[in-house]
Amino acid sequence: MRRIVGIVLAVLLIGGVAAAVVAGRDSEETGTATKTVRMVIGSEKAAFFADPDVVEALAAQGYTVEAETSGSWAMEGLDLDGYDLAFPSSRAPAAELAQKHGVRGILPRPFYSPLVVVSRRGAAEVLAANGLATPAGRTPGTLKMAAYLDAARRDRTWQQLKGAERYGELTGTLFISSTDPQTSNSGALYLAAASYVANGGKVVASDAEVERTAPLMRTLVSVQGAQQSSTDAAFRDFVSGAGNPLVLVYESQVAALLDEQQNADDLVVLYPDTTVNSDHTVVPLTDDGRKLAELLGSDPTLRKLAVRHGFRPQGAITEFTAATVGRTAYLKQQLTGVRQAPVPTSAVLRELARRARG
Repeated sequence: MRRIVGIVLAVLLIGGVAAAVVAGRDSEETGTATKTVRMVIGSEKAAFFADPDVVEALAAQGYTVEAETSGSWAMEGLDLDGYDLAFPSSRAPAAELAQKHGVRGILPRPFYSPLVVVSRRGAAEVLAANGLATPAGRTPGTLKMAAYLDAARRDRTWQQLKGAERYGELTGTLFISSTDPQTSNSGALYLAAASYVANGGKVVASDAEVERTAPLMRTLVSVQGAQQSSTDAAFRDFVSGAGNPLVLVYESQVAALLDEQQNADDLVVLYPDTTVNSDHTVVPLTDDGRKLAELLGSDPTLRKLAVRHGFRPQGAITEFTAATVGRTAYLKQQLTGVRQAPVPTSAVLRELARRARG
């Protein structure tokens, strides 16, 4: 656990738009001349591009990467002059960036990761005992989104749930910690999934539907107080034992943690029965940017390394399944029983985030 905390802290120290994660230089050791590709990425991919094995694999293909981190929705406000690509964590902010910068054609999506809720075993058992989740034994549990949203509407506390009295840390209002939906992809996608369930299993599209679902979105966010700007920070707090007992993160972060340590203590992963996949989508700004983006999705070595960092490569579930065969107590190899909610348009999602933040 100390090792992974150190890794996460290191990633955070280099996070932020102003700080660069430099993934390699000219490969003097191999004598290979490389092209330098500058990119801005979601912080959850910083460890991937800083991995020495990824640096080596990219250098073997003739590339050196210089990556700076930013919240996915915050990228729209950045000056990307001189950059080769932007790499937000989902299609919605990527589509906006593509429109703003006149990028045409299909945007590459080399890998994806579903949103999950990490919990301690005690909290998961209490949720299951009260009909908010399915039990998590030797397999991952399921968070029942409709039941959870009903609890949020009624401002239920942990103390009102039977069995919570056995765990001193389970006090106060029951809620899931998420990131700021106005700047962070995971926070925005949380609202996408929650609003879909709250809207009767229909994507929010009209002003009337925004008006109807916005109060609950506001409840989900306001109860949290100050929110983190990145999932790296939220996951770091959870791993260190601090913060809220329920935290929304990317599955890839959990998979990367499990790759570093076989025993994850009392970690429980709850897959929301209605969630949204985070399709990591590249917005190529130059030819070199597009070539590197396509390489991420096609090169076998880079695909294997993406799996090692917890990402699911597009088009081949077998790669993820083979790599996670020993982790089925924590991860769903196939997302059966998990409904994918459509994501509202960027304009609607931004309005929901604005209303949620108040």
